[in-house]
Order: sequence, then structure tokens, then C-alpha cells
Amino acid sequence: MLREINSHAPDGQPWRITTLRNAGGMVATFMDWGATWLSARIPMKDGSVREALLGCATPSDYLNQTAYLGATVGRYANRIANATLQKDDVSIQLTANQGVHQLHGGPEGFHHRRWQIVRQAEQEVEYKLESVDGDQGYPGNLLVSLLYRLEDDNTLSIQYQATVDQPCPVNLTNHAYFNLDAQHDDARHHRLQLNADYYLPVNRDGIPNADLTAVTDSGFDFRQLKSVAQDFLLDADQRAVKGYDHAFLLNEVADNQPNAELWSADGRLKLSVFTTAPALQFYSGNYLEGTPAREQGVYTAFQGIALESEFLPDSPNHPEWPQPDCWLQPGESYQSVTRYRLTAV
Repeated sequence: MLREINSHAPDGQPWRITTLRNAGGMVATFMDWGATWLSARIPMKDGSVREALLGCATPSDYLNQTAYLGATVGRYANRIANATLQKDDVSIQLTANQGVHQLHGGPEGFHHRRWQIVRQAEQEVEYKLESVDGDQGYPGNLLVSLLYRLEDDNTLSIQYQATVDQPCPVNLTNHAYFNLDAQHDDARHHRLQLNADYYLPVNRDGIPNADLTAVTDSGFDFRQLKSVAQDFLLDADQRAVKGYDHAFLLNEVADNQPNAELWSADGRLKLSVFTTAPALQFYSGNYLEGTPAREQGVYTAFQGIALESEFLPDSPNHPEWPQPDCWLQPGESYQSVTRYRLTAV
């Protein structure tokens, strides 16, 4: 459990920690600052308990890291090239925070906000946030709600809803880092399956620099379960960003089939990911080095794996890509649901 619960956030108010429990003994914790998913503790078959998420030792440590550990990110998750939106021959300048580009909604994105708790119960908590016109450069007033629910089958579901009063791209996700091992060692020993035929190449800034590319005959082919380490740095597209940090366009699957599965190195804990989003960003933790850690001081690179459900990066500037339109219109409702199921084997 996090210490410092009675200390104060940058707005002078205390951190508000919510703990959810299910009938099987799984415990998940959350913080209203950044609507952050802090922890997921899973009872194992041998009576032990595994922590499935990377996290910090204290709430204030979350302010001293740039890895977005467990945070809700928006208005637009991932990168927007040159921090510029192009729409109908109009350019909208956003606030840059990664060189000339914008990452995860800007320097004061949703991960840096106090979310309001709307309601909470034993197995769910709902947050809401208002983002005013011009926030980080985005047009229009946006209202977003987020529901975390812990099911009895150890599924943590995340439901996002948003409305706007001016056209604006919206792309919300959670930036949890998973490590399913009893000891959080190098996560590249995990095995991963991604139901995706195409990935999006990027340059060293993480900006798309080519069209969607078939995974066939490359290190990006995770259609069959394999270790992350097996083809690590095999491709020039990986080497550009020191590993995997790429969006995969998801194939259509049946409702009961996961879009991705991640297994611990010992095969005793499985994560299944189900999402209504068109893509998953698979990030192998290439730049985690130095991030404040829950139990060991700081994390090293590759100690956690993120599987972020979202639109493809820079989608506002690429209407040609085969996915739904990421521009939310007044009178419409953005809706996205992602479920993370953790199964002890």
C-alpha cells in the first residue's frame, strides 16, 4: 500500500486513494490525481500474491517521473507530429512537450490533473474531468468520464466517455506498465501474442514515417505467442526507438477473444486484453531507466510492458488510415472500453 496518503498534491488537497476488491481476493487501487491505476494484486494458485503493475512507493513520487505510470492520458494519447492538427485546410497549434511534438496531451495533460470522484463502491469507481476550450491548444470544452470496474473474474474494465462542444480529436487510454513475474525482472522474458497483421513504423521521435506495414517476416509478428526478447532489435524500425514502441492495428476478433495476451516468464500469470479501440501501442519500457520504483529505488529499462488501447498516433493528420474518425463532433459521444483480465494458471 502507498505511504503518504495524508500528504498533499500540487493543488494543496490530499491524495484520494480508492481500493477495489472482488470476491476472489484481487485488490486494485487508484488515485484521483491523473485517475491513475496504482496497483493490481492477484492471488496465485500457491497462495502467494503477485503485484502485476509497476508503480511508485508514494503518491508524490508519481510527480517525479515521466513514464506516465498507470495514468489516464488525454486529450490525445500518443504523439501528434509538430504539435499541429490539420483539419479542412485549418492548422491548430497545440502545446508541444516532446521537442516540437506533442505527447499524451501536452505538458499539463490529463495525467497532471485532479479528477473528481463521482461515485465509488466495493468494485467500481467513477471519475470525471472538465477540460476547457484551449486546454493544451485543443479546441472546445470537453467533459470526460472514466469508470474503473473490478469484475469477479479478475477483469479490470476501463470505460471512457467524452463529449465536446467543438470538433476535437479525442483519444483516451491508460498507461499501465505490466510485469507479471513474482520478482519484477526484465519483462522481455514475458511472452506476448498480438492479434494484428499491421504495425505503424515511426522515426526516432516516435512520429509515424511510413504507411501501415505488414508484420509478416519481421520482428513485429506477434500473431503467435513468442517472447518479447526473441526478435528484440531485429528490425531497423525497432532500433530507431531502442525497442518496441509501436502501434499495431488490431484485427477484428470475436467478442470473447482477446486482442492481446501477455504471459509471465514462468507461465503462471496471464493478462488478456480486450478493447473496442482500433489499435494497441506496445511499449517495451525502453526508457524506464531511473523511474521511481515501488520497492527497489528506481526501475531499469525494459522492466515493464505497456499495452495502450487507442487510435493510431498522429491520427488527426492521417484520415486515410483504416480506422474510425478520431475527431469527435458536438452532439456525439466518444466511447471506448478496454478490459484487462488477469488469470492465475
